[in-house]
Amino acid sequence: MSGIFLPPYLTTVTIDSFHKIRYLKNMSSDLKKLPIGIQTFSELVDPAENNIYVDKTEVIGTLAKSGKYYFLSRPRRFGKSVLLSTLAELFAANRPLFRGLFIEDKWDWETRHPVIQISFGSGTYDTGLHFERQLTRVMWDNRERLGLEPDAGETDNITLFHNLIKKASRKYQQKVVILIDEYDKPVLDHITDREVARRNRDKLKGFYSTIKDLDEYIRFVMITGVSKFAKMNLFSGLNNLEDITIDERYATICGYTHAEVEENFGDYLAGVDTEKLKEWYNGYNYFGEPVYNPFDILLFFSKNREYRPYWWSTGNPSFLIDLLKEQRRYLPELENYIADDIILDSFDVDHIDLVALLWQTGYLTFKSKQAAIDGIEYHLKVPNKEIQISLNNLFIQYLTSQSRELRSHKREFYRILADADLPAFRQSLTSLFAGIPYQNYANQIIEKYEGYYASVIYAYLASLGLPFIAEDVTSKGRVDLTIQLPDKVYIIEFKVDQPGKALEQIKARKYHEKYQAPGRTVYLVGISFDSREKNITDFEWEVIPGN
Repeated sequence: MSGIFLPPYLTTVTIDSFHKIRYLKNMSSDLKKLPIGIQTFSELVDPAENNIYVDKTEVIGTLAKSGKYYFLSRPRRFGKSVLLSTLAELFAANRPLFRGLFIEDKWDWETRHPVIQISFGSGTYDTGLHFERQLTRVMWDNRERLGLEPDAGETDNITLFHNLIKKASRKYQQKVVILIDEYDKPVLDHITDREVARRNRDKLKGFYSTIKDLDEYIRFVMITGVSKFAKMNLFSGLNNLEDITIDERYATICGYTHAEVEENFGDYLAGVDTEKLKEWYNGYNYFGEPVYNPFDILLFFSKNREYRPYWWSTGNPSFLIDLLKEQRRYLPELENYIADDIILDSFDVDHIDLVALLWQTGYLTFKSKQAAIDGIEYHLKVPNKEIQISLNNLFIQYLTSQSRELRSHKREFYRILADADLPAFRQSLTSLFAGIPYQNYANQIIEKYEGYYASVIYAYLASLGLPFIAEDVTSKGRVDLTIQLPDKVYIIEFKVDQPGKALEQIKARKYHEKYQAPGRTVYLVGISFDSREKNITDFEWEVIPGN
């Protein structure tokens, strides 16, 4: 009987006694504080606050010196607001705040630019009146901060913004810096209400178009948000807006690299398995060094270094289910999905591609890219274990109307796989489908969901945090699902109403050859579903021992 293989989130925090004593001792000493929830650069670097600050000024300086109009998309809580706050202080030439940082002796501190800061992060935008009032408040805040007098003719927000740019430039005798945070929130907040989302998009389009005619007054523009709306639909006229979302030069401008975590959080890392930390929270790839979401790292250290879905728990991704209902995606395709620039840039209120939105909101990331006949192809993947578990818990709840019941069986299912108990494997999956309330629930999904059965198993196994590959590529074709444990591999193929064909395909195409190795047993598993019985009616397997 083999040892039990348990997922990281079912194990207790394992810190040996020496490291645990050291950790507790350090926690009671004068450690630098974890800057949880702090989005203001001046507070982050204030010596009196004693916060940890990860110095990003090298890449920020490169950005500020290299161009004029920029756009950046990153998932929520990824450090976009801190980035804009840093740029605001940099262009305002507040040198004391940058003492000891990389950029201190590499910036022109004699030139001070007036900075207009706009954030759509607060307020409500459910009606046209609320939208206009919130935007007016932001305009007035900037005018007051810059010491500008109002004009009688400023009766609308576009005029306010237009005059704000020109007056600020003339008063301070310098070109203006414009920083816009959460530019897309008025649309995303109402993405499932197309009428409201469309109205807010059109209002933003008119507002942003103000910038295009005032180039002579502008030194620098930075626009950040979660989504990447099609430029033609939201930034009409700003055809010189440079999108740096997947520019390798700025891949780490937000988020923490692993080296930055080791350098800045050394005392908090005592006794932490850094490979496990990377597996759980690292993996966001923008074609530079992969990064962590800072929120995960800060909460992990703050919450006694327990592996939990910290970032996931702060959001409400129910809109993904609404889109899944509309688009009926075959879930195993999401792991290894191949997209192009057209798909990734096609997001808009009237055309919301589920894959594009999953990437933009942080539930998928890039695995690699390569040249194609008509441009670039991007291979996507789930970034880390936190997202794998949480996203597929959401999917399995939608596909089966079960969640709590399934979670209680996870430990048992791990034992089944670790012990290679194939009869129990079949029984576990059969029980899964038997528990789905088809008459009043799942039938409504299946009738338009060709890959329903495979998607259920995919979501179920993925929600366990198993090391697996969906749509696994081999030299002979694609395997539906591959589960990898330390000493064994399961190669699984699915069919509907084709008993015997699944295992036959695995053997005929020799999918297993990729995984044969000394000391590793390979299990070939063919599963066939019966569309009338709505369950597994054929479950075959063969064992290929390790050499």
